[in-house]
Amino acid sequence: MLDIILIRGVFILVLAVAGYRLEPFAQPAWVAGLGGAVLGGLIILFEIRLEHVSLKRLLGAACGSILGIFGAYLMSLVLDKAGADKFLQICLLLWMTYIGLTVGAKKGDILNLAALGGVFGGEKSSKRTFKILDTSVIIDGRIADIAETGFLDGVLVIPQFVLRELQLVADSADSMKRARGRRGLDILARIQKMVHLSVQIVEEDFPQVRDVDMKLIELAKVFDCKIITNDFNLNKVAQLHGVDVLNINELANSLKPIVLPGETMRVFILKEGKEHNQGVAYLDDGTMVVVDNAKKMISKTIDISVTSVLQTTAGKMIFGKHDERVHAVSAPERHEKPARRNEPPPAPAPAPAVAGEKSTLES
Repeated sequence: MLDIILIRGVFILVLAVAGYRLEPFAQPAWVAGLGGAVLGGLIILFEIRLEHVSLKRLLGAACGSILGIFGAYLMSLVLDKAGADKFLQICLLLWMTYIGLTVGAKKGDILNLAALGGVFGGEKSSKRTFKILDTSVIIDGRIADIAETGFLDGVLVIPQFVLRELQLVADSADSMKRARGRRGLDILARIQKMVHLSVQIVEEDFPQVRDVDMKLIELAKVFDCKIITNDFNLNKVAQLHGVDVLNINELANSLKPIVLPGETMRVFILKEGKEHNQGVAYLDDGTMVVVDNAKKMISKTIDISVTSVLQTTAGKMIFGKHDERVHAVSAPERHEKPARRNEPPPAPAPAPAVAGEKSTLES
């Protein structure tokens, strides 16, 4: 670090001395020297700023500025033929260079350096991993909750054709679809406000592909990134094409509590099951619990013994059994205090005295 500071100081000193000795723009020596020192400081600040810029942004900015300069040169030839002022040509050159630099830096994030191989193939993209959002996962809304927890980072890519599909749903004549589409737009606005995430809307489209799911797969191949969805069919088709998919439903199923056969759990019997004498309950995460011998316990909270657990593609199902004898013992009427067996029976209450007996005793 000390060496870098020394080199920067020498660089500023050299520019100051060069300006003092050469006196550019016919300026006094001390003014030219001060200007050289200021110019050196600005270059150092620009170099420090470039340290925090990724290689993708640098390549994008370089390509954009070169294209801007080339376009400005072609346009200046036309303006020169038309007799335009030199100042206008210089302004055009600066404007085109600036536009190319800024646009190239912003679009540089979508470059796939690994495909170039060699020196660029070693660029690590783990810091800014791209993930494409599907229409279904945007409408679902759980992606925003996951992003707020910090488990999701990097750049979230939203294709323009997904936005068009979302807008069509929001403008639908069906009130239910319209509400779902508007909720999806609200979810996107919520995600854009998260400081640790970067939301990028890309214009890439595939006119030869009509299906939106296939467009997502083709875009994932171009960017070499993953798709976030909760669509089961898109998940399977993307896997066949070799595209990685992050399924929100699979994440939710993996976070459900683990229950082993033989354990006891307390559930609320909500409704009658399909089979004879069955009851159905649901856990807080939506897991269905099918309980045998629980048909008579609807709208009651009971203890059951887990018999088996079935994991399916749609989710997890728990099967349990209710022991009526255990519930009968724990009923409120069974908790009354029993009578003591060795306690003698209470003595009978004395009979009330008759008026005739009372007069006999007085006499």
